[in-house]
Amino acid sequence: MAENKRDYYEVLGVNKDASADEIKKAYRKSAMKYHPDRNPGDKDAEEKFKECGEAYEVLSDPEKKARYDQYGFAGVDPSFGAGAGGAGFGGFEGFGGFGDFGDIFSDFFGGSGRTRGGQQTSPRRGENVMSRLDLTFEEAAFGCEKEVSTQRIENCSVCNGTGSADGVIETCQQCRGTGQVRIVQSIMGMQVQSSSTCPSCNGRGKIIKTPCNTCKGKGKVRKTNRVKVKVPAGVDNGQTVRVRGEGNVGSAGGPNGDLLVDITIKRHQIFSRRDYDVLCEVPISFTQAALGAEIEVPTLDGKVKFEIPEGTQTGKEFVLREKGIPQVGNPRRRGDERFTVVVETPTRLTKEQKDLLRQLEGTLGDTPKRKTFKDKLNEFFD
Repeated sequence: MAENKRDYYEVLGVNKDASADEIKKAYRKSAMKYHPDRNPGDKDAEEKFKECGEAYEVLSDPEKKARYDQYGFAGVDPSFGAGAGGAGFGGFEGFGGFGDFGDIFSDFFGGSGRTRGGQQTSPRRGENVMSRLDLTFEEAAFGCEKEVSTQRIENCSVCNGTGSADGVIETCQQCRGTGQVRIVQSIMGMQVQSSSTCPSCNGRGKIIKTPCNTCKGKGKVRKTNRVKVKVPAGVDNGQTVRVRGEGNVGSAGGPNGDLLVDITIKRHQIFSRRDYDVLCEVPISFTQAALGAEIEVPTLDGKVKFEIPEGTQTGKEFVLREKGIPQVGNPRRRGDERFTVVVETPTRLTKEQKDLLRQLEGTLGDTPKRKTFKDKLNEFFD
């Protein structure tokens, strides 16, 4: 019932003027959050997963989105704009975008996935499957090959995707294979014809008298799939690696969907990242900063020696060219490493050391910055 549904924009957490990319990102975020694999046994999460799938099916289609914006839920109701024997929207309910997978997801998640538009005969691409992969800083920087485990819809291997245990599939006699039956009603003295899902075949147009025990006549099953994922060098946190053809199986001979792997990079104990540049802090002593020194700087390729000039101030940034992250698609080009020195002030000094520092202070006088500050201070309070 439309009155029990939440607004599709509210479901995905986007504004009505959100772009297609914003809608897609919001859907992927919600789908990952509520995916049944991450919330086993959580009925509330299952409902929200279906809800965001239905919302995305509408809002990602410009035509359906326009009807929804103008007419609300009525504009995307299966009977909206239906002529003689045709549904005006999607051909299914409860799991937008899954086509004849609706019944399968109904089994798994308790939803309603019946087709309404009659038997699907044209090839339809399978839905994408999403997963997440945690990488170390170095794995993301230089690329790697990992194996991920996902759940996807596949053709039943026992019945070869037919749903029939004996291979016998008959055309439904009630709807003659169309998946729909005509209903004639008398309204205010007028005969009104409408179409409805055939109750004998549930809109499939076919009758399976001996269903396959493995898939219960669905023709498709949900299985765990292990996939090797080649992660390109330079991939960043939040980016997605696509593995072609490793998603849900297509319908009516259509191609499989893809596996979309969201990348999460673990925090590094030394390095951080900005675009393709590597950032880090290197502590140096007061003496090294004052007199200059040769220090060791960590990089992704190992330690390198670097000459710090005398009089170096804390917070000073130095650059090591092409010691950063390789660029995606062009690993020969790399960013830079930018390291900042942090001058550590001595602590727990002995009396002798303190006396020596006081003697040194007396011989130095004001530094340029201190002198400038004093001049401004005096001018401010005059």
